[in-house]
Amino acid sequence: MGSSSSTGTAPAAPESESSTKHICIIGVGPVGLGALKIVKDEPQFKEGKWKVTAFEAREKIGGIWLPAPAEGDPPLTALYESLTANTPHPLMCYSSYLFPPATPLYPRAKVVLDYIEAYARHFDLNPHIRLRTSVLAVHWDATSSKWNVTVAGEDREETIPFDLVLVANGHFRVPRIPDIKGLAAWIKKGKVTHTAWYRRPEDYTGKLLVIGGGYSGQDVAAETQPFATDVIHSITNVVPEDLNGGKLKKRGRVAEYLDADKGDVVFEDGTTVSGIDHVVLATGYQFNFPFLSEPEVVAAMPPRVPPVPPVLYNSTYHVFPMAKAMFPLVTSYPPSSLAFLGLPLRVAPFPLTEVQTRAALKVFADPSSLDLEREAAAIDARYQAFRAEKGDNEIAIADAWFRFGFKEMFDYRDELHEFIGDEYRVPEWEKRLFEQKDALREQWRELERLGEADEWSRGVGARGDPWQEWAEFMWKVLRREESRASA
Repeated sequence: MGSSSSTGTAPAAPESESSTKHICIIGVGPVGLGALKIVKDEPQFKEGKWKVTAFEAREKIGGIWLPAPAEGDPPLTALYESLTANTPHPLMCYSSYLFPPATPLYPRAKVVLDYIEAYARHFDLNPHIRLRTSVLAVHWDATSSKWNVTVAGEDREETIPFDLVLVANGHFRVPRIPDIKGLAAWIKKGKVTHTAWYRRPEDYTGKLLVIGGGYSGQDVAAETQPFATDVIHSITNVVPEDLNGGKLKKRGRVAEYLDADKGDVVFEDGTTVSGIDHVVLATGYQFNFPFLSEPEVVAAMPPRVPPVPPVLYNSTYHVFPMAKAMFPLVTSYPPSSLAFLGLPLRVAPFPLTEVQTRAALKVFADPSSLDLEREAAAIDARYQAFRAEKGDNEIAIADAWFRFGFKEMFDYRDELHEFIGDEYRVPEWEKRLFEQKDALREQWRELERLGEADEWSRGVGARGDPWQEWAEFMWKVLRREESRASA
């Protein structure tokens, strides 16, 4: 660049150009949308020092909660017709925006999508969102110290420089297919479906084998019973039992898929089953970031620790190494310039993304606030703890890395609040109710089955402190069985 001064220095950029930082959010599901709202709340945004753009490949916001046909490889969403939230909405919602009063405790997908869209309107987030715009590539430019983000819209492709990238594209799209002997031959025969393609139970008849004990596996095993001749539900470490008059059979893990034409499988306990017509895999999803590649992210299992590697790896089971489960602990680009939101599993993602984004913005504004040596030591300690538990099984270690237990999830949120200088801590009532959410779900489903759910929830959240009302209501539902027994 030429110079107009006698000292040979370039003229300063205009104040508005040099001081404005540009933030990119990839994905506008619940996590990306929550991040966008938090960015808008910051004083730097209100003063015009930060600008934010969120990119969404689909035609509307909503992420996994936005329906799509079971087409493509994989489909745009894993949403099936009967899906409901697996967490009570007062525990899953954004802290700044409750679901409407009297909302069913475990709302259906359409209710959640309506809530997400209402949240975007309420906080005027839509003007900062570019729909139908896919992020193709994200690469660090050391010369400009910015991220070059290449996007493709309906009419053009362009590369835009950003100072901070928040990755929020979710991790419930690319199916994980287990590496079990013989399964590939069954897939080739068309006898296997992953729940990413599952939509309606009536499409599954005959003798059905459902693999996986998570929420989707439980839903598929329950919903298909009226249509299948038999349902065999394979769950790790389960005690074999027959239920529903033998219509539902719970069994352990499959050891091998034998003859696909005969439908024979053998379980780890040595028992066999014949005549299986179809297998539904409820085996989870991969961490997948198609816009990130080498040198920024290496698609491989990371080397053993120590030392903590200076390069970011995506094993598809986890992303490693990550400071505070968010920031790449690397040397080739600033950890403060890239943050992954919503990676922890088995958590309430809506409130988590709020505090994660605030932490990301703190580190972006003040990179020195992230103690890299301390974070590396924490990663090493966590790795060694897992290795003591799981031995040299690197896949098991990777698979467990982001599977937070109840205590760990809430400790993590509290630690992030402490990191950003916030005195807020997750209240005890929220922790206790979250631990009871599966039992609460069963009681709520029973109320729905009896046709009493609407009467129970009528007016809740509209009469006073809505948080207190919903907390008291959830305890009331939980204690319903006790009340019936003592009546």
